Amino acid sequence: MTSYSSETFERRYARTLASLRGLSVGDALGSQFFVPVNYPLLRSRTLPPGPWQWTDDTEMACSVVAVLAEHGRIDQDALAHSFAEHHDFDRGYGPAVNRMLRLVREGGDWQGLAAGLFQGQGSWGNGSAMRIAPLGAWYADDPEQATHQAEISSYTTHQHHEAVTGAMAVAAAAALAASPGGPPSPEALLDAVIALLPRSAVVAGLRRAKDMLDYEDPTTVAAVLGNGRRTSAQDTVPFALWSAARALGSYEDAFWVTAQAGGDVDTTCAIVGGIVAASPAGAPPASWLEQTEERPSWVPAEPHV
Repeated sequence: MTSYSSETFERRYARTLASLRGLSVGDALGSQFFVPVNYPLLRSRTLPPGPWQWTDDTEMACSVVAVLAEHGRIDQDALAHSFAEHHDFDRGYGPAVNRMLRLVREGGDWQGLAAGLFQGQGSWGNGSAMRIAPLGAWYADDPEQATHQAEISSYTTHQHHEAVTGAMAVAAAAALAASPGGPPSPEALLDAVIALLPRSAVVAGLRRAKDMLDYEDPTTVAAVLGNGRRTSAQDTVPFALWSAARALGSYEDAFWVTAQAGGDVDTTCAIVGGIVAASPAGAPPASWLEQTEERPSWVPAEPHV
């Protein structure tokens, strides 16, 4: 276990839980807009009736948080087995991850199973990015370490270069948003994230996102950057970071702008919600939290100091 003072551990964990709350609200509320009857509500920014149930995005993020609470860092074995132990088929997992987690639960080797996905290329889906913002909040004083730990976490399920880079990008953005000096400007945030990442389609998308920061219409931006409809990291992360960077001080604005772009709404809103809620002024409205399903009881309220 990584060694921290009691005060440091508690401060880190408080930020991490704040990000998890933002992620779960974005996920749960975003998932309501897969229901056609709720489509008109987006245009008027009207909330659908609650309660709102979260999906696999939050369930996997809870494992990330629980492992941080226990180990103070990402322990791959602990994380993979937490994913498998708490896997709820009805939360909306993709078929490849559903099968993999079932096999891990039955005693399979997560390393071989993750490496073998998609003919040995590994998954380039957005699953490792959707769950990782709370880890970035944990490493608010060290965005470089956030990217390193996000890379380690991604390999437990998603080993393709683009999926790994997408997770690193989200963790870096959340770390910068939660930084002690306050989040940087939108341009500076994207520049800092890009500087921490390897060459990839995700980075190419982030460069385009930076060039589009003055655009107001999210559907226009999503037409260029993607909105997660293809469920790939490169089709999801650049738009999510564009949206988060422009609204770090307003969870409500960040959510509605993100949701209006359509696509994989629960995932883009989970990513954006986790990043924005990591910043000091980015908490979701209390009334939204009240409508959102509570986090599971196996996520500790306090870290294991």
